[in-house]
This record gives sequence, C-alpha cells and structure tokens, in this order.
Amino acid sequence: MDLKDQLKNLFPEHVPEKEVEKPAKSEVWLQEEPILCKYEKRKGKPITILDGYNGAESDFKKLAKTLKTTLGVGGSFKQGTIIIQGDYRDKIMAILKEKGFKVKRVGG
Repeated sequence: MDLKDQLKNLFPEHVPEKEVEKPAKSEVWLQEEPILCKYEKRKGKPITILDGYNGAESDFKKLAKTLKTTLGVGGSFKQGTIIIQGDYRDKIMAILKEKGFKVKRVGG
C-alpha cells in the first residue's frame, strides 16, 4: 500500500488536483556572433581565452563559473573575456555547443 492509497483511506471524499509541471529553468544567453576560443601562453603557462560574447555581462559571468566548476580549473572574468587556466579548448567548445552556443576556434 503506497502513500496515495493510504491518503484515499483517510480522506475518501478528497479529489486530488492534477500536478502542474513546472517548465525547466532555461539558461538563455542571447548571442548572434560565435564565441571565439583562443589559446595563448602567458609567462610560459597555457591559458584558454573566450571572447566575442554580446549578451548580458552577468550571464557571461555565470558561464565562466559553470566552465570553471565543470572543468575543475581556475580562471577569471575580465573586461568581457573569460580566461581559463590550461589548454581546454576542445572540452570548452564541446560544453558550449551542448548549451547551444556557436563557437569558433581561433589559431592552431
């Protein structure tokens, strides 16, 4: 006997309401041009730079945090660019395409 049967026994005249499905929270970022994914070395250490986003800055900061936590690496958000420590171009491009972004690899 599951919970619904027990409730029917306790409250026989009660008619349960239909459950309303809540729409999934969508993370929508507006973008027209592809995001540019660059690779550079600064002070001998590799970094990946994402540039060319034309949506809200707060959304781009959320994207930076999502990428850093997904990859488990450090990075920063400065002057409209995301800087990720290490060469993660392929993984970052796969994550961004999964989210619906257009991504363009620049250099190499």
